[in-house]
Amino acid sequence: MIKVTCLGAAGSVTGSNYLIENSQGKKVLVDCGLFQGGKQIELCNWQDWGFNPSQINILFLTHAHIDHSGRIPKLVKDGFRGKIITSPPTAELCQIMLLDSAHVQEMDAEWQTRKDKRKGKKEILPLYTTKDATESLQYLSPIERDQIITVEPGIKARLRNAGHILGSSIVELWIEEANEETKIVFSGDLGKQNQLIIKDPYEIFAADYLFIESTYGNRVHRPFEDSKKELLEAIQYALSHKEKVIIPAFALERTQEILYLLGEFYRDKILPNIPVYLDSPLAIQATKIFRKNKKYYDEQARAIVDQGFDPFDMPNLHFTPTTEESIAINEKPGSAIIIAASGMCTAGRIKHHLKHNLWHPGASIIIVGFQAQGTTGRKIVDGEKQVKIFREDVAVKAKVFTIGGFSAHADQKDLLEWVSHFTEPRPKVFVVHGEATASEALATVIREKFGMEVHVPKWKKSLILKAREVVRKEVPAEVTPIEISQTMLNKVIDLEYEIERLKKRLKEKEEKATITYEDVSKLEYIQEELQGILPE
Repeated sequence: MIKVTCLGAAGSVTGSNYLIENSQGKKVLVDCGLFQGGKQIELCNWQDWGFNPSQINILFLTHAHIDHSGRIPKLVKDGFRGKIITSPPTAELCQIMLLDSAHVQEMDAEWQTRKDKRKGKKEILPLYTTKDATESLQYLSPIERDQIITVEPGIKARLRNAGHILGSSIVELWIEEANEETKIVFSGDLGKQNQLIIKDPYEIFAADYLFIESTYGNRVHRPFEDSKKELLEAIQYALSHKEKVIIPAFALERTQEILYLLGEFYRDKILPNIPVYLDSPLAIQATKIFRKNKKYYDEQARAIVDQGFDPFDMPNLHFTPTTEESIAINEKPGSAIIIAASGMCTAGRIKHHLKHNLWHPGASIIIVGFQAQGTTGRKIVDGEKQVKIFREDVAVKAKVFTIGGFSAHADQKDLLEWVSHFTEPRPKVFVVHGEATASEALATVIREKFGMEVHVPKWKKSLILKAREVVRKEVPAEVTPIEISQTMLNKVIDLEYEIERLKKRLKEKEEKATITYEDVSKLEYIQEELQGILPE
C-alpha cells in the first residue's frame, strides 16, 4: 500500500508539498513550497507539517520557484537532514532564491514587530532566517536528469525536463510493494509548447498514477505572436505619453523571457531607444545563472548565442542592484521600461514603481504572469479602481495590459497534449496545483477526451494507491503458446525491418534535420519496454 498526502498545492496554486509513504514506513517528499497570496493562505506556512521532518530522508524538488521550494529552510530548521534531489540549475538557482526569501521573511517580521510593539504586543519572529536558509543549502544534492537512481530500498526515481523554467523537472517514482512495482508521476509545473529559452516538456508514455498541475487548466493562452505584438504596443503607448512601462515579473524565468524578447526587438530594430532597467537584485543574479547554463537552452536560444549575441542583453539595458539606483529611476523624467519583482506585486521594488506610476493615465502596466487570488496584481487585473500600496490607496489610472501568452505554464491545450502520450497503461489521474475552477475544468476534459479516471484531491487529503490491475487485451483461448510465440517472432522481424529503415535514414545527411529529441525519447521508451520483456 502506498499513501500520498496532498499537503499543499491542492485547491490552490501555492505551497506545493506531497508526502509519499510506502508500507515499510519509508517517506519521501515532492516539493516543499511556500504558501503565497492573501494573509489567510500565508498562515498555512506556520501550521504543523503533518509529518516529522527528521524522518524524511529524501525531498524531490521540481524547480526553484518559491511556491515549490520556499519552505525548505523551515523544513531543515524543524529537523530535516536528508537529501534534496534536484537538477543542477535548480540547485544553483535555489542558492539565491532561498536566501532572498529568508531576507523577505526577516524584513516582514521586523516591520510587523515595529507595528505590534506600539500596541504593546510581543516580537514577531520570521518563518525562518538567512542563517536557516544558508544551512539548508548544504542538503541540495543535484543530479542530471534522465537517469534512474535508487533513493531508498524499493524506491527508484528519475527526473525529466518539465519545460517550465531553467532546470524544472518532472518526477518519475517507482515504488515496489509485495513484488509489484507501481509508477507514480508528478508533473511539477509544466511549460507550454515552444517555450522561450528552454526545451519543451519531456513526453512520458506510461504511469499507474499521475499528479498533474492545472494552473491554467481552464483556459488557453493567447497566440505567442499576438502577445509579442501587444508587448510592443504597450511600450509604444507609454512612450507616446512620455510615461514609464512597468512590468511586474517573477525574478526567475519571466524576467529572462522579457529580456530575451526585448533583445529580439533590439536586434530587429523595433525597440524604441529608451532605457531598460532590470530593477531586482534577485533577477540580476538569476540572469547571470541563465547566462552560465547554456547547455540547457533550446535550439533557438543556442542559435542566438552561436551568432555572437547574448540573448539577455542590449546596449540600453541597465542593472540597478542598489536601493539608490532604484530610487533614481522614478526621479528621471521621460519614458523607460522597468522590470521589477515581485511578479504578483505583493513585495519588493515593484511596489515602489507602482506607487509612483500606477496613477499616471499615460503609463503602461504590463501583467505577464499568473496572479493568485488576494494579491495586488490580481486586483489590478480584475479592474479595481484603486489598490492599497504601503497602506496608501493608489488610483489605477495607467493602462493595464494583461498578456497571457508569455506564461511559463502550459495552458489547457498543452496539458491535454502532454497527457495524451500516456497510453498503456492509462494512469489514474489526480489534478493538483490549480484554483478549484481550473482543476475541475481540466479534470472534466481529461475524463471526456481520454476516458481516464480523474480526481481533484482536497488539501491534506490522503490517497491510497494500490498496485493497479491493468486490463490488457486478452489472448483468445484457442491460441496456443506456440502460436503466441510465432506471433511475437513475426513482430520482432517487423521491428528489425523498421530499425533497418531508421538506420538508413539516419545515415542520409539530408534527413538529419528531421530527427528530434522527441524521436530519441520514443526510442528510449521502446528500449525500456523491450528490457521488461527480456529475462535478466
